[in-house]
Amino acid sequence: MDIKNKSLLKNLSYVDGEWINANDGSVTEILNPANSESLGSVPNCGSSETVAAIEAATKAQTKWSKADVKERALVLRNLHRLMLENQDDLAKIITFEGGKPISESVGEIAYAASFFEWFSEEAKRVYGDVIPGHQYDRRTLVIKQPIGVVGCITPWNFPSAMLARKIAPAIAVGCSIVSKPAPETPFSALAMAYLSELAGLPKGVLNIVTGDAEQIGAALTGHKDIRKITFTGSTSVGKLLLKQSAESVKKVSLELGGHAPFIIFDDADLDAAVDGALIAKYRNSGQTCVCANRIYVQSSIYDDFCERFTQKTSGLLVGNGLEEKTQQGPLISNNAMKKVSLHIKDAKDKGAKIATGGNPHALGGLFFEPTVLTGVTDDMLIAKEETFGPVAPIFSFESEQEVIRRANDTSYGLAAYFYTSDLGKSWRVSEQLEFGMVGLNTGIISTEMAPFGGIKESGLGREGSKYGVDDYLEMKYISLAGIEE
Repeated sequence: MDIKNKSLLKNLSYVDGEWINANDGSVTEILNPANSESLGSVPNCGSSETVAAIEAATKAQTKWSKADVKERALVLRNLHRLMLENQDDLAKIITFEGGKPISESVGEIAYAASFFEWFSEEAKRVYGDVIPGHQYDRRTLVIKQPIGVVGCITPWNFPSAMLARKIAPAIAVGCSIVSKPAPETPFSALAMAYLSELAGLPKGVLNIVTGDAEQIGAALTGHKDIRKITFTGSTSVGKLLLKQSAESVKKVSLELGGHAPFIIFDDADLDAAVDGALIAKYRNSGQTCVCANRIYVQSSIYDDFCERFTQKTSGLLVGNGLEEKTQQGPLISNNAMKKVSLHIKDAKDKGAKIATGGNPHALGGLFFEPTVLTGVTDDMLIAKEETFGPVAPIFSFESEQEVIRRANDTSYGLAAYFYTSDLGKSWRVSEQLEFGMVGLNTGIISTEMAPFGGIKESGLGREGSKYGVDDYLEMKYISLAGIEE
């Protein structure tokens, strides 16, 4: 990987402030999805290395939980500064290992850094309460304390941002962390561990263990000293972690799959809706959990929208993410390619038309053409499953009540979007959509200042915002007696 600051490139796990190999010396090779070339390898750790990391985090937790809040805030501010100082190199690492267009990777680093800044400020605002006593000689206090050691599991599609969004509030309130990055994109997490050293984070507070997902996950959920699990990834894996964590009743935060509807009413600004749908659908080649997965357009403007949207989609430039002009990079794996092809074939077989794209790209490998499907109906596979690829299925609808019913007809409830110029409709639809986040007249909703998360089978808890610290805290009630003589 050709970057300026070679110190950011780490190929060892990070435990108790030391860079370590797997106990048995085994490694996992990491490939660039744009060309299948090797980027190097990382340790293939398992249960024993994870337990060692948990023990280190448990020891560090005792001291870190008592650290002055200004000390914690300073570390987070340092991390924010270091992330931005190394923004270009960190972005290249994301693009090398995940394939994301470099412009998006640069944006991800800024987004990741924003969580360190935000929670450096929130660290000072973990307030309790004094409640009027229920007896004349009593006073009631409520305090908030760090929950303890956090087990953190992050995905490949936002390897820096998702890690920062989890560890920033944990560090802010005095928790230590054992984190497992996705096997496809470990270098971004290891680079962040290196920067945490420079930022002044004490050893053992942040530990990064690469390797066997099943063994590491089981060790995290099964260990008594892990008090909280935070996970971003698929719903199926999230359910498994929830079951495993139930045995010891751990606190669990889950940000899982989505199946986002994107609704355009006939009173919307059509040009704005086209641009919003384009970025909501094709960001990271459609590989985000908040991607527009079902585009619903009111029948009176359906043809007009499809024409404009297809024209812009067909102009998207596909290529290696390191090239500045690239707007669409590769998919992450062969399985991703197969799922995209399956959804397109199923839709075609049931009557949908391909307006543009529909095939693996001429570049070969893991590149796929940005695709638009028209005439899509609710009986098609793409209407029921998250595609996680560059395919935009466009449905037609007649009425407000109809589209709300169809949009909500899913077990997922992460994100939804809609465009309208009607004030009353803005309120009605926002309130009736069964999703944790709603974008009204916008295709971009992510910010460190807002609570990110879903309902139904899309997850538990919220990340970011002033609410983001709550999942890393326990509330304690103290009853004080003997106040009056």
